[in-house]
Amino acid sequence: MDNPKGTIVFTTVGRPHYGFDIFSTPLPPTLTDFSSSPPTEHRLTDGVSINFNAQFVGTDDNPRSIVYVSERTGSPKIYLDSDLLPSAPASLFHDRPIIKNNRLFFISAHEPPDSPFKSWSALYTIELNGSGDGKVTRLTPYGCVDYSPSVSQSGDLVAVASYGSHRWSGEFHHLETDIVVFRRTDPNKRWNVCSLGGWPTLSGESTIYFHRQSDDGWWSIFVVDLPSGFDVPVTAPRRVTPPGVHCFTPAAMHNRRQIAVATRRKSENYRHIEIYDLESETFYPVTKLLNQNFHHYNPFVSPNNGYLGYHRFRGEIESSDSECESIVPHLNLVSSPINELRMLRLNGSFPSFSPTGDLIAFNPDFDSKAGLDIVKSDGSKRWRLLNGRTTFCNSWSPVEKNVIFTSIGPIFDTVKATVQIARVSFDLEQLEDDVIDVKAEIKILTREENG
Repeated sequence: MDNPKGTIVFTTVGRPHYGFDIFSTPLPPTLTDFSSSPPTEHRLTDGVSINFNAQFVGTDDNPRSIVYVSERTGSPKIYLDSDLLPSAPASLFHDRPIIKNNRLFFISAHEPPDSPFKSWSALYTIELNGSGDGKVTRLTPYGCVDYSPSVSQSGDLVAVASYGSHRWSGEFHHLETDIVVFRRTDPNKRWNVCSLGGWPTLSGESTIYFHRQSDDGWWSIFVVDLPSGFDVPVTAPRRVTPPGVHCFTPAAMHNRRQIAVATRRKSENYRHIEIYDLESETFYPVTKLLNQNFHHYNPFVSPNNGYLGYHRFRGEIESSDSECESIVPHLNLVSSPINELRMLRLNGSFPSFSPTGDLIAFNPDFDSKAGLDIVKSDGSKRWRLLNGRTTFCNSWSPVEKNVIFTSIGPIFDTVKATVQIARVSFDLEQLEDDVIDVKAEIKILTREENG
């Protein structure tokens, strides 16, 4: 069968508005200094792309050097500062890169599984600086699924959240992964140290922190101590953060009894990064002192504990920066696994092509009852057909170039709500560059009592 040709236009819910950049802030030797001297924040990425899931590289002497994931090419790729790193060129998914001892560790999905409903996610490594001939080595055994790696201080041990050889059962709120540890030099000898744990982080060579949902409903951080031998049983994990505050995605510090965590408190509307002192059992806020009204994600700490990093929406605070992009494009070109098939991500929902393929009808927003819009298929111009009415699920007439069929009524409601099918017609000559609102005629085709 020949590869399909043409264009697919699709929606990823919320994705055009992420605007993630990576930021860092210095950590004072004494955390109580935060309250008396608020931290400063530095943006480490370009202010245009979607940039996320970073780790510091090297020492605290160069706190702006990071390895991270960026979607500036149309799919996630791995960058060291502004340079694209060698990884898996055919992959459309990369995540959680780490550089240790001139070796890059990363998650990729470029090797298809042997059955449906099974993740492609696996851990790979590649030697940098010209050694190893650029060979990508798979560390996850074939048939297994791994996420979110962490590497020990020496680079010898690797911890992952793993499905093992299980199929995905459909959960998405609480992934049923285990914490698995192995030596980099012997990745097939895996050690399952904990069931139902996620996003591990290694402190030194023998301590792993991870998050999971506790029996009382609170997402919390747990710790497990590794014995010296892989054949020795592991003690049960201990909960280290208290109930009453959700804690996620820990980042351990070496030689320091503290962890950075993302928190979601009952009194807060946003996810923030805090430092939790394990000895005093005290939280120290960080990002709330910087940006109260943004979500902050996936903290990471420099090797010598001098800097804290995270990613967040770059925000309107950056809109005056000439380097930053504050306008969300109508269409984003996304890398396609098939050369002849173009893929476009739409800033909207329910796209439908016109018969000639040069226009796309779509619904821009449901919350504001924004109605029905049209955009050129190259993303260069957009017009508004309907405003002030909730419409969804569009279909452009295949025989009438100026007719779009749509549903009018509440999209998220009970079956008792009335939704009607409408025929929307307009004059194509109105689609000029200096026009925003296009006059349209609406004809309801179904009776209101039909439901």
